[in-house]
Amino acid sequence: MKTIRRTSLLFCTVLWIGGCTQVKSYEREILADPIMSFSRDPLSDQYLTHVYEVREGARGATTNSGGGCGCN
Repeated sequence: MKTIRRTSLLFCTVLWIGGCTQVKSYEREILADPIMSFSRDPLSDQYLTHVYEVREGARGATTNSGGGCGCN
């Protein structure tokens, strides 16, 4: 029983370490594809982010630039 546990632990560790590889420069283009985003509706997400920033006064805390009260 101990042998099976050790073998499975070793196997899981090897898989985990294998997943920690760096992304090659030529693979970044594929990962930056819009189809790889988590959102199904990016326009709606942009609107909801804007609403959140205006309501919370957190304008500029994300990647959006600008300032003021959000009355644009």
